[in-house]
Amino acid sequence: MEPEGTILFSTVGLQQFGFDVFSVSLPSDPIATSEFTERRHTDGVSVNFNAQFVDEGDAVAFVSERTGSARLFLARSEDSKPEPLPGAPDSLFHDRPTVKDGRVYFVSAHEPPSEPIKSWAAVYTTRLGSTEPPVRVTPPSVVDFSPAVSQSGDLIAVASYGSQKWKGDFRELETEITVFRAADPSRRAVVCGRGGWPSWCGDSAVFFHRKADDGWWSVFRSDLTPELENAGGRDAARRITPAGVHALTPAAAHDGKRIAVATRRKGMSHRQIEIFDLESEQFYPITELINPNIHHYNPFFSPGSGHLGYHRFRGEPAKGDSIVRYLQPVASPLRGLRLLRVHGAFASFSPDGNLIAANGDFFSPPGLMIHRSDGSKRWILIQEPSSFYTAWNPREKGVIYTSVGPIFDSTKATVRIARITFDPADLDDPEQVPAAVTLLTRSGPGNDAFPSCSPDGKWLVFRSGRSGQKNLYILDAVNGETESGDGIRRLTEGEWIDTMPAWSPDGELIAFSSNRHNPSNADAFSIYLVRPDGSDLRRVYVAGPEGSPDVDRERINHVCFSPDSRWLLFTCNLGSVTGDPVSMPHQFQPYGDLYMCRLDGTGLKRLTCNAYENGTPAWHATSGVPDLGSLSLGPTAKVAGEKLQGRFDEPLWLTCDL
Repeated sequence: MEPEGTILFSTVGLQQFGFDVFSVSLPSDPIATSEFTERRHTDGVSVNFNAQFVDEGDAVAFVSERTGSARLFLARSEDSKPEPLPGAPDSLFHDRPTVKDGRVYFVSAHEPPSEPIKSWAAVYTTRLGSTEPPVRVTPPSVVDFSPAVSQSGDLIAVASYGSQKWKGDFRELETEITVFRAADPSRRAVVCGRGGWPSWCGDSAVFFHRKADDGWWSVFRSDLTPELENAGGRDAARRITPAGVHALTPAAAHDGKRIAVATRRKGMSHRQIEIFDLESEQFYPITELINPNIHHYNPFFSPGSGHLGYHRFRGEPAKGDSIVRYLQPVASPLRGLRLLRVHGAFASFSPDGNLIAANGDFFSPPGLMIHRSDGSKRWILIQEPSSFYTAWNPREKGVIYTSVGPIFDSTKATVRIARITFDPADLDDPEQVPAAVTLLTRSGPGNDAFPSCSPDGKWLVFRSGRSGQKNLYILDAVNGETESGDGIRRLTEGEWIDTMPAWSPDGELIAFSSNRHNPSNADAFSIYLVRPDGSDLRRVYVAGPEGSPDVDRERINHVCFSPDSRWLLFTCNLGSVTGDPVSMPHQFQPYGDLYMCRLDGTGLKRLTCNAYENGTPAWHATSGVPDLGSLSLGPTAKVAGEKLQGRFDEPLWLTCDL
């Protein structure tokens, strides 16, 4: 039987992005004395980003999440309805569109690689107005990001990962700059062995970014011969931007006199777009003069370099979506499964499916909330932000379990399992519903977290570090742990990490994440199953059969069961990354996507595919969950949520204190 039901999950930061595409007109000279006026190209619906001009300053091709996945659109003006661009119909992910000479070049991730732990990203092309499937430009088994088309349209440059498996890098992708002719993509030449985000100057020079040896992200340049060889020798590259400033995601002007970059400077809190004059070697601020307190991303020039575009948070007064919806529908690859992105984290369905419990996300408290599962209303149960994880008691109405204390901390931290009780009859009017909090585990160090309730409502399985190692315990779900040690028993034991357990709906099994197969590696988590009495403990091999070279590279977390207990749902690294993480706001694990498999590891299916971190899923049967048609995006959609404030961080590893 094919899997069915409704899946909740969270995505780090995305719902706060509120991106639109903007541009400014550029004078030929001098830039330093210019006053800039922004023009918005997109309509404020959903998230719109990574654009390129189609003509000299009016139409832009861009990526939008408005259909529930990243797809390609053409905007002729802010006031006109965006037109869909041809892409890969079955793909959940599109990126970096460029329209040139009647063709669209773009990244898609609709063809799975032949082996796990490898990115699905590849470059495709199709003709405008064509109904034929897109043609893959990237060779089979090769991974390509960030395509750039030369001024003539004859040459393509990509940041290529080649045919190698993903090494786990994401702060700086280990890509190489590769070029090839559009007419013969099979003959590829490596211009530079290290770099990303290429941009052409004419047909003979490629600019790109990489992290320099002194720690500063900088722009480099390689010049090409007519034979597409590096004029200075293989891997020769000249550093263009100086130390002391991060210079990212370059765009080259057509005349080769200047480049546009996104910068992060010491003493500055926001990413800004600047122009770097290649002759004077001087920076000229652009967006800082207009919006000094907003992040700006990924600049691009018009074909004649008279206009400079970028994307940013559209701001509060701007026309368009101004509400972060509590629930947002996401495109699903499976007909019987519905996917919902929740504004929060660690969401879970009530037993009847009518309510959803969730924590605030990493950027906004409160600690524990209740939503209607049609997305129409939210209440606050606990204001305290140091609350994480949610699990309902399936036998008692209005009982939720959570962890109270700091998240992502050591075994020495005081984190306790709490039982939250409320009266569902109080869910009528007030924003905050009266709730009683009972702490079930003892005070003091131990880090008790991630409770999951047995289907009979009598017991909880949770993770605790009270022994000095994080293992699993079974706890009385009503009375908790006594001072004498009653009401609790140990389920697993060992000098490794067992965590994030989930009790199966049929009561037969407990699934959890563990690195017990490689305790010295804090990132090597796989799925394990055990019976509630501690017997029949076994590993679920997802990345391949036992003994294969990939299984010990699994990083699998947040595992849960399908309603019929036949499938496992989890977030993992099997698809690597699909875009350059330095080009986006911060994602803790940009390789995190949702997957599912049967209990024996077979039937692996990818459910989400994007450049963000998706996680903390929950799964409920379709019956009981209200119709979600009212949650569709756009100006006529039913809106229930909180004010869009554009709260997100730069990559936390992109420091400016070097």
